[in-house]
Amino acid sequence: MSQRWILRVAVMIVFACAVPVATAQQPAEGPQQPQPRGGDRQKPPPPPDPLGDSIFPPDMIMQHQRELALTEDQKIFMRGEIQRTTTRFNALQWQLQDQMEALHETVKTNSINEQLALSQLAKVLESESEIKRLHMELAIRLKNKLTVDQQMKLQTIRQNNKPPRGDGMGPGRGPGPGRPGGPPGGGPGLGVPGQGPRPPGGGQGGPGGLR
Repeated sequence: MSQRWILRVAVMIVFACAVPVATAQQPAEGPQQPQPRGGDRQKPPPPPDPLGDSIFPPDMIMQHQRELALTEDQKIFMRGEIQRTTTRFNALQWQLQDQMEALHETVKTNSINEQLALSQLAKVLESESEIKRLHMELAIRLKNKLTVDQQMKLQTIRQNNKPPRGDGMGPGRGPGPGRPGGPPGGGPGLGVPGQGPRPPGGGQGGPGGLR
């Protein structure tokens, strides 16, 4: 892999983060065009999650804790794991943001310091990798704390909450956004490079979600 190719990846990552911010800051110009109706323009379905049928997101467990009949020991364990993961996640988010800003400052110059940019890119990728590992570690520990019967019940809940398959013949058909039974948009809280990782628990309960 050449250094110039890696540098090109760095620029793409920076642009992926910078474009949404720039778009949000643009003032409105003139009357807004009416949005197309659901049947006129539908977003393509998201790619299938390869881990979606094996891992249970923390927010899914929290939403169905009564149905699962979680024991007090399970709740204490899960609250502790989510708290620990959230604390580390927040620290990594600050670190990643700082690294992205530094990389952005480097690549926006007319003459880019290639070695510096590649070094900063390596730090960005390392932080993103650690965030993904952190989320996967949490998902594994929570699943291992569940009994076989509880895991089977969660699988049933997930199957029952799957959106119906659409035939493309009209509005309101086809796959929709993530349901409570499945990890929305990318697995068990795993961050996607350039899109910003999600906090543990999916932002639907946080560390204190298990009552």
